Amino acid sequence: MFPIANNVRAEREARGMTQSELGTAIGLTRQTVAAIEQRHYSPSLEAAFRIARLFDTTVDALFQWEE
Repeated sequence: MFPIANNVRAEREARGMTQSELGTAIGLTRQTVAAIEQRHYSPSLEAAFRIARLFDTTVDALFQWEE
């Protein structure tokens, strides 16, 4: 697991989106979205900003650093 926790799954589900729909909207694959949600992959800074913009929130609200 990576030390970056996130709220991506909760935000995605609150909007009724599938992983595939989120991936398409931000230019990632469904597999990459799944890996981000499961904390197996840390998104690029660009991907993090794309997700935050799509969900009308901040990167800080979606991603947290856990030491």
